[in-house]
Amino acid sequence: MAEDAQSSAGELSDRVWTIPNVLSMLRLAGVPVFLYLLLGPQADGWAIAVLMFSGFTDWLDGKIARWLNQTSRLGALLDPAADRLYTLATILAFVLRDIVPWWVAAVLVGRDLLVAVCIAVLRRGGFAPPEVTYIGKAATFNLMYSFPLLLLGQGASTAATAARPIAYGLAIWGGLLFLWSGLLYVVQTRAALRTLVSRVRG
Repeated sequence: MAEDAQSSAGELSDRVWTIPNVLSMLRLAGVPVFLYLLLGPQADGWAIAVLMFSGFTDWLDGKIARWLNQTSRLGALLDPAADRLYTLATILAFVLRDIVPWWVAAVLVGRDLLVAVCIAVLRRGGFAPPEVTYIGKAATFNLMYSFPLLLLGQGASTAATAARPIAYGLAIWGGLLFLWSGLLYVVQTRAALRTLVSRVRG
């Protein structure tokens, strides 16, 4: 999310060892730890802490990239990759723990696979991947905030009862936006391919 705005910040550098990139690498390193905490000891409190750290560093790396002019091509790849891996890891763990039904996971993962196909088709046609949309950012925001609340809502405490409707609301809204952003990728890919066909015929 944070470095998605990099593409509009001008020319991206080839630098690797920047502060935002190191933060993104730390987020990626936290994915297997997060998954282990959810599926191994089921230490949901620690898993939520890892997720909160990921969200904070996600925000921080974008701020630092803009403040210090450290936007980079690697950062533009690492940042959304970390978001996606956390999303997929959480969905997998939630299905295995019966927090969400399998068909919800299938729909969300299917959307990601469809987007991956669209990006591959565009690259093969010589086009750059479509820019991340506001809808896609909003979808990720809602889903990432729904995950810790869904975990909290598994208990029988007053806090769990209060968190449950908020968690489901964010998850449903985020899921719908996630599918909508995927549809936009399909529309953009179709438009790009039409342009390519017109050039070939012309």
